[in-house]
Amino acid sequence: MVRKYKHDDITSYALGATLVMELMSRRPNAVRNIYISPKSDVTAVTDLAERLGINVVESEKAFNILSPKGNCFVIAEFDKFASHISGDKHHVVLVNPSDSGNLGTIMRNVAAFEHYDLAVIRPSVDPFDPKTVRASMGAVFGINFEMFDSFDDYRNKFGEHAVVPFMLGGKPLSEYNFDGAKNYALVFGNEATGLDRDFFKYGAVEIEQSKNVDSLNLSVAASIGMYVAAHAADKIDKR
Repeated sequence: MVRKYKHDDITSYALGATLVMELMSRRPNAVRNIYISPKSDVTAVTDLAERLGINVVESEKAFNILSPKGNCFVIAEFDKFASHISGDKHHVVLVNPSDSGNLGTIMRNVAAFEHYDLAVIRPSVDPFDPKTVRASMGAVFGINFEMFDSFDDYRNKFGEHAVVPFMLGGKPLSEYNFDGAKNYALVFGNEATGLDRDFFKYGAVEIEQSKNVDSLNLSVAASIGMYVAAHAADKIDKR
């Protein structure tokens, strides 16, 4: 039964044809149902669902509950899935992110700079919230991400990664030497509070900017950090 999403639900929803296609392509076994609005003329979704043996339900009620604005015509209900990051890849680490839009956008950019895995330190916004899923444009279904109760828990599992915290007052990013042969973790703090000063012990870096603003948006800062690191390490497959 479709209902408003809650954090402790075992299922979540992907709203929109693009996200539903990405979900079916990446994690077809997680899909429970596809809901189609009677107003929909999207045949690609139903064709793929039929090939995969996924149940399709025509229902206006599902859209009244989950997309009352009426600008969505396809919804997928899916089981939340376990995901784990790898010890032999570079990481992006988000410490206590609190905004669904930022987390989803960063997931999308993690996919764009494909050699990264994403670690998220609790407390955190829900990675399976439909708002996060939508902001990721389906990238949540294709990347590796893992939740940790603390940064210490992350370090206990991945202590060999070189920690690169992004903080005001750190070494200019343009002067930081990324060694592509060594795995590293790009670490970003909460939108409002940033990282605790204890992270300076790892050797912080700062994205150079004018004094016209006090800081960059989290997703923007993470995107710049990933872009610079990826090109410095020459890891992006541009084909």
